[in-house]
Amino acid sequence: KMKWYKSLSFALLFLVTLANAQSANRFFYELTFKPKKGIDSLQKTVMILDVTDKKSLYRDYLTVSQDSVLKIEVEKMQKAGVFKDLSKSFQMPKFAYKITKEYPTMKVNFSERMLNSVFGYNEEPKFNWKISNDKQKIGEYEAQKATTEFGGRKWTAWFTESIPFPDGPYKFSGLPGLIVKIEDAEKNFSWVLTANKPLKEFEELSYSEKLSAQFGARNDVTIINRDKFESSFEEYKKDPFASIRAQITPEMKAMKMPGNDKTMGEMMSDQEKSIKDFYNASNNTVEIYTPEKAKK
Repeated sequence: KMKWYKSLSFALLFLVTLANAQSANRFFYELTFKPKKGIDSLQKTVMILDVTDKKSLYRDYLTVSQDSVLKIEVEKMQKAGVFKDLSKSFQMPKFAYKITKEYPTMKVNFSERMLNSVFGYNEEPKFNWKISNDKQKIGEYEAQKATTEFGGRKWTAWFTESIPFPDGPYKFSGLPGLIVKIEDAEKNFSWVLTANKPLKEFEELSYSEKLSAQFGARNDVTIINRDKFESSFEEYKKDPFASIRAQITPEMKAMKMPGNDKTMGEMMSDQEKSIKDFYNASNNTVEIYTPEKAKK
């Protein structure tokens, strides 16, 4: 049986030291994944886990790595007074959701933007970890093996007690050290810790999120139950502009955008296609989700 309280006290000591040293620590995970169900072709991306003394935040590194370049481009636009479509200048992240875990409860908040609002659900996932005596070096870390079942998949994790707090990528937590590698039995998703660095200034919101807020987008999360979230999200992917379509008049659609040859209607069509393409590119999810009513 895992000595949970002992590992947690180590974790809290580590986090107190961390809080005094800098505002956050960023852990970089290379994620290798199969974007499509039943198709073995793989893609890779970098995900980050930012650890503060109060919580951790997991997201796609691309959501923040392009901030400085985006800021420069926006400042250039503001000086010139000419609108420029920046969507082609930047890469889209592979994953748009964010996951926070509160310390020390490890309560999870999963959130995703749906047009101008952010919706999410809270969860307290239970991981029944079975820790084995198998040990292996993963990168620079001496790691120990643990297995669990979660989200309809069987997982094998490797954790290191040299980073003594019970966290990891995605929703995974509850081992006596940071997870440095985890993958499911079919290798649909495989995370490996590749680097970490201290952050002197931890920013929960990316520059693009702050910028969107200036144009009416909300960054606060509206919490709904998971079934409602999953069904709303499926509807959003089919028709991203459903919530505002009735408010857009033909006159608004015909308006020319400043510094651009396109009308507002054409730009909306482009944006809608971009959102649909983004979600159609991937239909394989970490969890095989079954609604609560179907589980009973």
